[in-house]
Amino acid sequence: MEESAEIVSDGGHEAAAAAAIMDTENGLVEEEKNMDVKVAPALISVHPFEKSVVVAVGSELRLFNLEDDCSVSLKDDSGGPFHSDAIRAITFGGNGGLFVSSGDDKLVKIWATGSWHCVRSVSADKRVSAVAISHHGKYVAFADKFGVIWLITLDEDDANQSKVDNKAVPIFGHYCSIITRLEFSPDDRFIASSDRDFKIRITAFPKQPLKGALEIQSFCLGHKDYVSCLSFACPSGYGHGFLFSGGGDSTVRLWDFFSGLLLATSEVGAKAELLQSSGTKDSYPPVTDLCSSSDGAIIAVAIQNLHGIVLLNCDFSDRTLSVAKVVTLEENYFPTSLALSTFTQRMWTIMGASNHLAPSTTQLPTRIRVISGFCKGRSDDNGHDPIVLEDNEVPGGGKLLSHLQGSPDVTKKDAALAAAAEAVKLKCSSWSSSNTPFPATTSFFQQALTYAEAYFRTLSTEWMRGKPCVDHCRAQDSFTEKSGEFE
Repeated sequence: MEESAEIVSDGGHEAAAAAAIMDTENGLVEEEKNMDVKVAPALISVHPFEKSVVVAVGSELRLFNLEDDCSVSLKDDSGGPFHSDAIRAITFGGNGGLFVSSGDDKLVKIWATGSWHCVRSVSADKRVSAVAISHHGKYVAFADKFGVIWLITLDEDDANQSKVDNKAVPIFGHYCSIITRLEFSPDDRFIASSDRDFKIRITAFPKQPLKGALEIQSFCLGHKDYVSCLSFACPSGYGHGFLFSGGGDSTVRLWDFFSGLLLATSEVGAKAELLQSSGTKDSYPPVTDLCSSSDGAIIAVAIQNLHGIVLLNCDFSDRTLSVAKVVTLEENYFPTSLALSTFTQRMWTIMGASNHLAPSTTQLPTRIRVISGFCKGRSDDNGHDPIVLEDNEVPGGGKLLSHLQGSPDVTKKDAALAAAAEAVKLKCSSWSSSNTPFPATTSFFQQALTYAEAYFRTLSTEWMRGKPCVDHCRAQDSFTEKSGEFE
């Protein structure tokens, strides 16, 4: 009787732990539903050598070829569908040969930029929140909203052969925290991933990443709210280089990512005098995007609802970040996305949102502004201030703007501004820890520990009873299976 009572007790612990894990699963699913937003901010990406510009508005990709001075229609030879829901991440590869788009429809689509045919279409298990392409073009990494990073291996003949639904392989995770950004280091030796739980993880990326577990190089810890954007910089003479990050705490930070050491912090929201009040609490708006010159000497920063961008100077020898200039744009414009061509020293910005808030017959205006002299703007003493180009000065001129901005109802400018503001606000809100239905990271670890306790208690009991080793293996497999669902 005594042994029976013990078995019931242990079974209760296992049942409770299993129920806790199930609650975590259900909570994450419910959280993903709660993160559904009615609008998505417009995105822009530019070819590294400014050969083409791509804009994503809702589920639509718009492409303009600057070399041939014409719009381009995308072709999908992979047999998979086009995007059917909001696109959340777009990027060119380091050499410009590949382009990737992904989003809420759980599709990751890889395009060869020579022909602009889709050469690979992969279905993810969850909605995709971030993508990155290795600089040598051999791998595409993407993250889903459950915090798992997946890897797609590209064959040498992928540019000529179309494939559909080749499965991605999970390589590591952030433990139930939404991944906000992925970036490969310029030498492809590391991959940086940021999340809404204030963390930046630097993971060593070996030449054969699918053989064995990936090692954590460092954690860059210091942000006080979610991390929204990342950018590597490689100034000459500094070995591995550096990493910039921006976040919901309205700061831009400089890191020695190899060691995880925080080198400098710029409170850009405060320096741009963007104090905002919400009830009894005063705060500064979040950094929504940033990009840097290849040498990292200057950084462009977009801040929620700022009608312009903040330019920062970085002095690596002194480990300082300082505000060089605030480039002001028109009153009814603020960037929802930034893209930089260091080849031409031009920065492309876009303001816009998917039109889910408007009637289906109404297309809200999408606006593009281009700033030249970006990399020359590190000092006002050299006479090279960044210049906001007029529409007729933009590369591609009216043809480019007509195609990428669409043919909107120009009377809806106020609605467009409101939609863009709402899109950015909801995107930031979905990352903010204060809006989480439950404390995801803490809850996960607490429940994982509960399950671990139950596992080891059961294991100890079985050993004391002299049970065969197979029971231990079965218990371990069960624990591994449960914990693996959240890695």
